[in-house]
Amino acid sequence: MGNFAANEGLSTFVILVWLGINAFLFVNFYMAFLVERWFYTRVLLGHALSWARAPAACLNFNCMLILLPVCRNLLSFLRGTIQCCSRTAARQLDRNITFHKLVAYMIAFHTAVHIVAHLFNFEYFMDAQLNRNSRLLPFVLSQIGSGDNASFLNPIRSNETNPTITMFTTIAGLTGVAITLALILIITSSMEVIRRSYFEVFWYTHHLFIIFFIGLVFHGFGRIVRGQTATSLENDPPSVCANQFEDWGTSGTNCSVPVFAGNPPMTWKWVVGPMFLYLCERLVRIYRSHQKVVITKVVMHPSKTLELQMKRKGFHMEVGQYVFIQCPSVSRLEWHPFTLTSAPEEDYFSAHIRIVGDWTQALYEACGGDKNETQEAWKLPKLAIDGPFGTASEDVFRYEVVMLVGAGIGVTPFASILKSVWYKRIQNNQDVFTKKLPPLCPQMTLIVGFGADD
Repeated sequence: MGNFAANEGLSTFVILVWLGINAFLFVNFYMAFLVERWFYTRVLLGHALSWARAPAACLNFNCMLILLPVCRNLLSFLRGTIQCCSRTAARQLDRNITFHKLVAYMIAFHTAVHIVAHLFNFEYFMDAQLNRNSRLLPFVLSQIGSGDNASFLNPIRSNETNPTITMFTTIAGLTGVAITLALILIITSSMEVIRRSYFEVFWYTHHLFIIFFIGLVFHGFGRIVRGQTATSLENDPPSVCANQFEDWGTSGTNCSVPVFAGNPPMTWKWVVGPMFLYLCERLVRIYRSHQKVVITKVVMHPSKTLELQMKRKGFHMEVGQYVFIQCPSVSRLEWHPFTLTSAPEEDYFSAHIRIVGDWTQALYEACGGDKNETQEAWKLPKLAIDGPFGTASEDVFRYEVVMLVGAGIGVTPFASILKSVWYKRIQNNQDVFTKKLPPLCPQMTLIVGFGADD
């Protein structure tokens, strides 16, 4: 239990806080739409109103979070900043993709609840228009704001239409459909089987997040969900006037026709900050992608593994880090992550790439892997490099004893570490805290020790 608390305690705490905020927002906004201001809206919609608005608040919160775990440069900066304070906190940043997936699942859940609630809402709106009985409050409320008057409550303005037409002729309806379709494609293409077998499908459909966020920002501009204005609520409170609806606006009553207005759009306030950070992230990536990369050596290893040794001005790395590689001659849009297998002490950086898919096969052929003759340097493809980015392996020399476990191509994260150990040993570096570092894999059992306890 103690080990679990030490290793997983902070992660569990973060998840519980995140779930707690979601629960608080849901309950808080559910109750917020049960107040008197929304009395007449509930006459038309019942509790479906709260069931639509509560998940909308949770969607705003989670859409604020969804972009942050994929801001790699921001995470690398945070990792280096908090490393000196807490290694445990820094390690949580290595689980960014796991948290990104959890937030995506939460977005999918609240989107489903939001959609189902609004489907009921549109049916209730339509029923109020179809049941043309002036002795019924829902019908009277549906007639408010006819003509050019913007103070309507029922967005379906005629009984000669249907919810489907309204859905595709309003800002909320059109953006809602676009958001839903984009989200379905993003989530389904992110399944493990799709990512591994059809990575390009996953990669391209994931960029539908641009449509998702554009639709999200404009979704509330139609102000379809409306409540009584503050002035109307003060002058004509529903507790007094609701039972006098047949005499609204006549000389025989003090109650006027209630005035309704929608809330101003709020989603943009939640997502504008993360969207700006992500835009800065993309600008940094674009800048890096235009820095010249020179391939100094290409090595073809057994089992169709390609080693690329490269140089780039100003490139600095730590052990265990990784980079994203793009080959414009293969694809101008695809970036793939690869662990760096060189050591920081070397004057180049390298990556070992196993040929397992279409993109790696195309890169293999572009580098002359399928040819027997030596490839001329000027014939080698141009590459773009984004990174390096940090991982937990950076902390290897902060521990006295470290064990490395890997197999097959999975040993590449440790190649950089083992090379760095060798360089530190031949340079007689006495400032290293690590005393023993045994890497274990089916092909290799090696213990490297140095320092006072060697």
